[in-house]
Amino acid sequence: MATRFTVKGLRVSVEGKEILKGIDLDIRGGEIHAIMGPNGTGKSTLASALMGHPKYEVTAGEALLDGENLLEMEVDERARAGLFLAMQYPSEISGVTNADFLRSAINARRGEGNEISLIKFIRQLESKMKELEMDPELAHRYLNEGFSGGEKKRNEILQMMMLEPKIVILDEVDSGLDIDALKIVAKGVNSMRSEDRGFLIITHYQRLLNYIRPDYVHVMMQGRIVKSGGPELAERLEAEGYDWVKEELGIIDETVGQA
Repeated sequence: MATRFTVKGLRVSVEGKEILKGIDLDIRGGEIHAIMGPNGTGKSTLASALMGHPKYEVTAGEALLDGENLLEMEVDERARAGLFLAMQYPSEISGVTNADFLRSAINARRGEGNEISLIKFIRQLESKMKELEMDPELAHRYLNEGFSGGEKKRNEILQMMMLEPKIVILDEVDSGLDIDALKIVAKGVNSMRSEDRGFLIITHYQRLLNYIRPDYVHVMMQGRIVKSGGPELAERLEAEGYDWVKEELGIIDETVGQA
């Protein structure tokens, strides 16, 4: 059965201020959904809340991945269930090599007694790094430590490709990438598209969507999804900005104070 991820009536607050005011999404395996919107409308809040960041308080709603409510799980349980977040600003972790981190993460998902063999892991890692045109030495360096911005973003895609999650959230994975790196990252994402996997891409720019073609585009303002459409919606936003959406819907001030 194909993967299905359904968000219903999600409301999220930060320090008592409501940021998300009822988000509804339905992502099926094989689909790519893009969320666009001005700064401060809650896009990154959505990603962080779904992944379980403690800063974000979920006050209502549910997020069902193949029928299981992720919001009732701890962060590590959400990851093992098949949720993956490529962060806008990946963390650096000293003392843990990239390869060790990846192998531990894979084995945590596979479970005790079903660990990946070292030989199979090395072969897969070398293959995926070559596909992403990554320096093989990055596998033996501490996680993201001393990595350039582009290397960090490629490393997030490497993690996605190795972990093979059911739902992938990409939070502004295109920020800071030159055109060559953007094409490589997009190629990695496109190679993972299947009916067993859905994508939620958060971006400001049409340029990413030139290489990762979305099935659906959603506009977020004031902590809500206010308009949805196909790829042509992103193209119009790139050409005309967001004023026409605000005028069409009678929105006066779209800012809610969070990204």
